[in-house]
Amino acid sequence: MTDKLKIGVLLSGSGTNLQAIIDAAAEGLPVDIALVVSSRPDAYGIERAHAAGIPTLVMNREKYADVLAADAQIVEALRKAGAEYVVMAGYMRKVTSVMLDAFPNRVLNLHPALLPSFKGAHAIADAFDAGVKVTGVTVHFANADYDKGPIVAQRAIAVAENDTLDTLEAKIHDVEHVLYPEAIGLIAEGRVAVDPSTNKVHIS
Repeated sequence: MTDKLKIGVLLSGSGTNLQAIIDAAAEGLPVDIALVVSSRPDAYGIERAHAAGIPTLVMNREKYADVLAADAQIVEALRKAGAEYVVMAGYMRKVTSVMLDAFPNRVLNLHPALLPSFKGAHAIADAFDAGVKVTGVTVHFANADYDKGPIVAQRAIAVAENDTLDTLEAKIHDVEHVLYPEAIGLIAEGRVAVDPSTNKVHIS
């Protein structure tokens, strides 16, 4: 087995996707979580990191008063930890050019819809309210265009007649917890490349 891919995980809340990555790593995913960064000091994801013995950097509202300085601090910590890729897992802050320039096409994001449809923070509700029969989950690289970065992986989810917003949200989260580690695994195996001429991802 080659060396494990070192990643930093950014989160703001409960950290269920962090836990999915931790669990997948314990089962053989070739990934080492070098650092967990939380935008909030009360995020439960911090406890998940501590339980797994992962170092943490805890930010707060005051530190984000200057978002460029905040991202510079995070980038410095990620580099010091040896992170090669950055994985956003329920991170409720928009990353700036400081982060994107430090990790070009190496900042991974998870979106609870099939991009390019239903961008933004309310994607699940927007898709549900639109009455779509299929929605899903997208893993993509973040770039300067919000929710428009190169798509790494997607998985469709049927919207059942008896689905409520809550049941649809639960179905989407279940898929996230499977698809995100799978996509990270493709990167760890060196199978993901972004074509600079088309900005499309190719999987070998």
